[in-house]
Amino acid sequence: MTMTIATTAQTFMPTGTVYGTLLNFKAELAALQPQMNQPPYKAPPQAPVLHVKPANTWSANGADIVVPTRVPDVEIGATIAMVVSNGLNSPIRFVLMNDFSIPHNSFFRPPVKFKCLDGFLGIGSQTIETDRPQDFKLEVRVNGDLVQSLDFSQLVRPASQLLADVSEFMTLHDGDVLMMGCDCLSSGKRPLAKVGDVITISSPNHSALGTLSNTLVALIEEAA
Repeated sequence: MTMTIATTAQTFMPTGTVYGTLLNFKAELAALQPQMNQPPYKAPPQAPVLHVKPANTWSANGADIVVPTRVPDVEIGATIAMVVSNGLNSPIRFVLMNDFSIPHNSFFRPPVKFKCLDGFLGIGSQTIETDRPQDFKLEVRVNGDLVQSLDFSQLVRPASQLLADVSEFMTLHDGDVLMMGCDCLSSGKRPLAKVGDVITISSPNHSALGTLSNTLVALIEEAA
């Protein structure tokens, strides 16, 4: 039986470090398999592939996200993240996130300049507890149109395994946040958005997560 309990209402923001996880959906892993077997690595990664989204990237639900000049498209990285608690028997909480990035070719060592731009992480305002994170589903809409559906039963490493595998090589502290991964489309690419678009993420079977919505806006440059 699924147990889901809303634990915050409107004010969640991370208190620790936020980590993104790459290559954790089976479809994306399969799409990039040929690239993984090429130099310099010549094999798929054996441990979780992580990147950091520092505090300058955080944007609250409803916030506008500024897109740099001459960037035609932005990748949407819809996901659900685990909020770590080190308290005895403390349950893991889950929150919506949108790991925006500028399209790039490397998924092994993601370039900071493409993934860590100011405001490039949308953060949901509500967290929930559940004992069945594999049941999570997400819907991603751009200007109201459905562009992607995600099924978290398709993770390479389910939530508990991902947390355990990451903990083998680094310490996660109370308040740290670990994203479970972003999936690709059938093309092997992630959905794109552009300036003026409103990107909305929601879970059709976990409404207590609320909705994460952000609008991409143009950078306004000051006159010389």
